[in-house]
Amino acid sequence: MRTRAFSFLLCVLVLSATTGGAAAGEQSPEPRLRAGAATSNVTPALGGDIVGGWAPIPATYVHDELHARCLVLDDGQGRLAIVVVDSLGVPRHVVEHAKALAVRHTGIPAERILVSATHTHSATSALGSRWSPAEYEQAPALDPYQQFLATRIADGIRRAVANLRPAQVAWGRGAVPDEVFNRRWHMKPGPHLRNPFGGTDRVQMNPAVGSPDLVEPAGPTDPEVAFLAVRGTDGRPIAVLANYSLHYVGGVPQGHVSADYFGVFARTLARLLGEDRADSTFVAMLSNGTSGDINNVDVRGGQPKLPPYERMERVATKVAAEVYKGLQLLPWRDQVTLASAQRVVTLRRRPVTPDLQAWARAALARPADAPAHPRERIYAERIQGSGGAPPTLDVVLQAHRIGDLAIATFPFEVFAEIGLEIKARTPFPQTFTTSLANGSEGYLPTERQHALGGYETWLGTNRVQLDAARLMTNTLLGMLADLKAQATSAGAR
Repeated sequence: MRTRAFSFLLCVLVLSATTGGAAAGEQSPEPRLRAGAATSNVTPALGGDIVGGWAPIPATYVHDELHARCLVLDDGQGRLAIVVVDSLGVPRHVVEHAKALAVRHTGIPAERILVSATHTHSATSALGSRWSPAEYEQAPALDPYQQFLATRIADGIRRAVANLRPAQVAWGRGAVPDEVFNRRWHMKPGPHLRNPFGGTDRVQMNPAVGSPDLVEPAGPTDPEVAFLAVRGTDGRPIAVLANYSLHYVGGVPQGHVSADYFGVFARTLARLLGEDRADSTFVAMLSNGTSGDINNVDVRGGQPKLPPYERMERVATKVAAEVYKGLQLLPWRDQVTLASAQRVVTLRRRPVTPDLQAWARAALARPADAPAHPRERIYAERIQGSGGAPPTLDVVLQAHRIGDLAIATFPFEVFAEIGLEIKARTPFPQTFTTSLANGSEGYLPTERQHALGGYETWLGTNRVQLDAARLMTNTLLGMLADLKAQATSAGAR
């Protein structure tokens, strides 16, 4: 019996060495990539405020549902979760609650979870009492919709983890230059350059189409459509994450809830890939690039007037077609290294001076139907609502690496020239920037743009130190350099 048992054991060891096990001195096979994707419906009940315009409008009709679209990647060493939410903006404390739920259930570290908002202007707000002193409490309570949204974001990440399967990735870029326009214009002198605070700007946001006072745009555009594609080893698409620097499109009737062109892109790309079936688990997502000063309106004129929703359909179809075209000839990889970096940066808030406080009191004392400027009362209320805020604001910056593709993030509406600088100076072969990520802190102009004035620079639209863009850009470039150095030293893929 002992001889028979010994012979059986010897056979097992020989078979293991020759067919399945690693012989002495051999390395075990490198881990292959896995990926999973899922969507969560985050459409709120009717009646909540849509805050995409100057004044809140109650939601009365849902044209198309809002979603949190989720992708999870696993390289065998760790996981990375990316979520794109159909929302004007999601505050940091709501994002952090969602991440805490996801961490509890999946173990993915919070610094490896990226949550960004698309910035659709036709979604019920997740911002809460944005201009009240409650905003500045250490741990503000979540309102019912914020609680629902955070839970559904976490649910989407959990479901994407449950869908993990062997996968391959590819990345690339195209361009759609004819749908992006810088919305800030140098103008001839005139009353159109007055601001709510009694001063005069040098540029105007969204001047009248065909205005004889137009001089030239105040900044560039970024026409690039960047994308990360994920498919199963059977060739079936799992997800596509794209990035385009266009604020939103609009053309939505009053009171309508819509994901704007971001949602149309997701549906259109699914159709192009043959994944528009009821049983498909494919997820397409479009994140907002650096579009703080970019829109879809050519103020020089010539654009046709279109019915509601038609323009966003046209824009999304072009962007989806560009991604689809780019997917055809890409090299696919089933081994890539994932890496992430996160830093919390402390910024100074722009001070609400005694002079500004006096201006706000005087503005609000005037009859509501006789303001000195059409936006005077709005900004006076914002100045008053910001009273009691601490002098600093902590913001989260992230950088993520997926092979030779890098993603940088800001919790702001970032100007195009900032994103272009990061693309020009990145150490990676390809990098794109996601705005309104891990928070929603208003506009982020450069110092040059601050000097020109205009809506995006007004206190109440922008809230942080004037050189914040430079400080954060340099920080992110340093984070990207660190990720690149780590990859080089480790011989990562």
